[in-house]
Amino acid sequence: MNDNGPKAPPPRETDRWLEPGKVNVQVIYVLYLSAFAVGITAIIGVVLAYLNRGKGAAWVQTHYAWAIRTFWIALLFGVISALLMVLLIGFLGFIATAVWIVVRCVVGLQRAAREEPISNPVSWMI
Repeated sequence: MNDNGPKAPPPRETDRWLEPGKVNVQVIYVLYLSAFAVGITAIIGVVLAYLNRGKGAAWVQTHYAWAIRTFWIALLFGVISALLMVLLIGFLGFIATAVWIVVRCVVGLQRAAREEPISNPVSWMI
């Protein structure tokens, strides 16, 4: 007997980049870097980091803590630099903050690619 009736659709696979893990961490870092062109992507990145914090492997947890701290510290440095624009030294603060963000994201991307943890995720430094 041949059953040609309607078939149930195959189960939908979730998007891997939303699940906690290597790909998700890399997406967060890329969102941070793309914020230099489209500012809102950094907020999307930190939301993804907060949503996946506490999930995944131990090495992934260090990346989420690193990414969350990178966002908030960069925001703090950005506000301080904006206030210092009155003294005309805020421009240097913006440049230093941008370099700091890029370096932290590149370090994070490299370690995530090798599936290594961030050695000191609560550090303000690189």
